[in-house]
Amino acid sequence: MEDKRPRNSMKVRITALLLGLIINALGNGLTIASNTGSALWTAAAVNLGNEFKVESTIFIFAFGVFNAVLNQFLLMKLNIIRFLEEIAYVVFFSYGIQIFIKMFDSIGVGNNNFFVRSLFSIVGVTMIGISVSMYQRANIFMHPNDDTSNILRFKFLNGSAIKAQFLDLSFPLIVIIITSLLTGELYAVNFATIYFFFTNGIVVKYADKWVWPQLIHNFNPADNFKIKP
Repeated sequence: MEDKRPRNSMKVRITALLLGLIINALGNGLTIASNTGSALWTAAAVNLGNEFKVESTIFIFAFGVFNAVLNQFLLMKLNIIRFLEEIAYVVFFSYGIQIFIKMFDSIGVGNNNFFVRSLFSIVGVTMIGISVSMYQRANIFMHPNDDTSNILRFKFLNGSAIKAQFLDLSFPLIVIIITSLLTGELYAVNFATIYFFFTNGIVVKYADKWVWPQLIHNFNPADNFKIKP
């Protein structure tokens, strides 16, 4: 049966994707430069890297591959193109983040006191949530972690962005707890990490309504999402 749900034009979707990528890189760069904690997936990778004495980037990539594979199972079908797009995103997007980290470092963001840096991290984490909302609605391709939360939201959780984010972030949270118990140490967890965990789903939910409201969720009929956003 033909899918009759409304869709934005491809021009609008590509514009939303590109803007979302830039905002995401800016937000990540600002949060990292602020040095008040990392997003949960990054913090989990840092703690695993400390446990196994290897670079945390190895685990950041491994988490991306894990989510890309998980998404295939959640959709209950093999989609090689989707898998390769998500892996490519993981590989190349980090370069964009590094550009903005250097920019924020050069203007001294990390030299401020903790209160000011915390405000910067709030702005950065909020930008990440807004960007996720934009490229999830554009639905061309996205980071595998964000695709996981999108699949959970619309295939299993009746369209709840908040429940999807909490469920998606429960895995890195468990990793952090286990590694900290094993090592007796905790890395990359601070104000921004906690703020990210409790607010990211809320930001995505309301960004869907308030940030470019004409941009709708452009569902892929093959995904068989039945719930309206």
